[in-house]
This record gives sequence, C-alpha cells and structure tokens, in this order.
Amino acid sequence: MDRRSFLRTSAVGGAAAASTTLAAPAYAQGNRTLTMVTSVPDGFAIFDDAAQLAIDYISEMSDGSLVIDKNPAGTLVGAFEVFDAVSAGQADVYHSAEYYFLNQHPAFAYFTSVPFGMTSQEIANWYYRRDGQQLHDNLSSLFNLKPLMCGQTAMQPGGWFNVEINSVDDLQGLRFRMPGQGGQVLGRLGASVQNVPGGEIYQALSTGQIDGAEWIGPYADERLGFQEITNNYYTAGFHEPGSALHMSFNLEVWESLTAQQQRIIQVACEAAHAQNTALSLAENGAALARLKSEGVQTREFPDDVWDAFGRASAEVREENMDDPIYAEIAESYFASLEESSSWYEIGDGEYMRQRNRVNAN
Repeated sequence: MDRRSFLRTSAVGGAAAASTTLAAPAYAQGNRTLTMVTSVPDGFAIFDDAAQLAIDYISEMSDGSLVIDKNPAGTLVGAFEVFDAVSAGQADVYHSAEYYFLNQHPAFAYFTSVPFGMTSQEIANWYYRRDGQQLHDNLSSLFNLKPLMCGQTAMQPGGWFNVEINSVDDLQGLRFRMPGQGGQVLGRLGASVQNVPGGEIYQALSTGQIDGAEWIGPYADERLGFQEITNNYYTAGFHEPGSALHMSFNLEVWESLTAQQQRIIQVACEAAHAQNTALSLAENGAALARLKSEGVQTREFPDDVWDAFGRASAEVREENMDDPIYAEIAESYFASLEESSSWYEIGDGEYMRQRNRVNAN
C-alpha cells in the first residue's frame, strides 16, 4: 500500500466518520467545485474573512469556472478535524491555522506562529522570499497536502483573564485557552491549558469552564463579545507576534488542477493574505478604543512574567530539535528572523524612535 492510500484509509480525528457526508469534487462543462472545510464558524472576523476573500478572488479570476464551497467548523467536520479530512481526500481543501496540528508534526507551529518569533511582515519575508514555502511544501507533502499562506492576524494580545497576573504564581492552575507552542509554554509555567476551538471560546469563558482565553485581537475579540464577560485585557502577548493562516489542498486534488487554476489560487491567496493583514492592523486601534470606553482595563504582564515566558519558550522550541525535519525548519525560521530583524532594528526601529520624538515636540 502506498503512502497516499494509507493516508486515505487511516486518517484520525473524525475524518473517517465524515467520509459518508463529504462530496467529491463536481465537474460540469469544464467547471469545478472544490469542497473546503474550515476551523471557525462562518463570518468570524479576520480568520474567516481571509478564507472568504480568497474564495471570492478565485471565483472572479476564473470567471466562475473554479468555485470553492466553504463549509464552516462543525458543518461537515469539527474545527480541529479539517487536516485529517483533507489529508485523507474526504474534503478537497481546508482553511485553518497550522499550529492546530502539532499532533501531526510539531514543526507545523512555525507556519502559524511561535513564541517570541516572527512578526507578520517577517513571516511573509521568510515564506515568500526565503525557503518557508518550500519547507512547508516538504512537510505537508508527507501528509498528502499542498499549503498556501492565506491570511494573517498580526500580533495577538496576551488575552482576557478573570484575574490579574501580577507574578508567575498567578498562572498556577489557571485554566487558559491557548493553542500551539504558546499553550505549551503556559503549561510549563503551571497553567491548565485548554485547546478550545474559536467558535466555543465565548461559551467556555462565560460558563467558567476556563479562566481566560486569547483569540486574535481587539477587532475580532470585540466581535465575539469577550468584554461582556471580563474586563482584564492584556494587550501585548508573547505567544503569537504574527500568526499566519493557510489554505491547504489535498495533494492529489492540487495536482489535478490545471496550471492556470493553480496560479489563480496562488495569486488569490497572496492577495487575500495582503488584504487580511491590512484588515487586522487597520481595525484593532479603533476597536481597542471602543473596548476601553466600555470599561475594559488594558494591562501588561510584569517584566518577571515576561522573563518566565522567555525561558519557557526557549525550552519548548528546543525540545524537538532531535527531529531532523523540525530542526531544519526551526533553523531556517530563526536565520530569516535574525536577517530581517537586524535591518528593521537599524532602519525602521530608529526611524520610529525619531518620529515619536519629533512628533511629541
């Protein structure tokens, strides 16, 4: 049995159960419809906006001959089951955050975000202009997938807490929603980490199932109504300085597309990514002002808590370095980060310092 046949028959996490409900791609007079599954409900700000924008671009650029049928989390498969469904060929494409799939391979974290890692622009530099895309292709191909970056939440705040965090001791036993390596860091510091899907966070927080949660940023968080539950909002986070989203195709489906269709999808994802990054960055300031006017208290973690985040983050990053795939991706990621940040520090950093000084006078 070859690898792809094996993957089709051995997917986990609910994909097999979905096989009786997911439709095969539709063809009619040269037209094609692909089935997409996503990890958030329909209309979720920033996250679903990216998927929908790419879908619209694909339809428009193909003059309606290539259509993606979007099925939000919970309609065909669960939020965290999309990887398995597409890998096994039971859906054609997913839109999600790759760090939801660390159980498949821990290196997937680098293609969304890692603690103290890349900003939104830095990950774009790595993915588009260095070897990020190729490394992602290589890893994903092991699971019968072809990924494309498609969306960016930008820097994510530390989150909403029912208690103030004045020291590392306040994290002990705290039931907190945070995925990816950030969640692993909190777990090392004593928190009880909960990997709650985006569509279930509000209920979990409002019923006391969790003591706190991070999501995307003021604009998206406001839309979900977290300010109705708690007013402690930590506005700078260590865990996701720039979180990329991806559209990932079943590899056999991708290879069955024409070169023109593949190019349309690639360009649509790149355009949606740029627009989504701008949406994230443009709307957060006004949304934060509205939240503060409603009584939300913006807070910052103390320096000793930041230091603890840093130490635990380094430990989490290193614990899989004996895996050659993980090591190759991590080394490429941090080499690109150093290259980008060295320029930003002397270029943008100095300019912004001087701009703030001059404008203050």
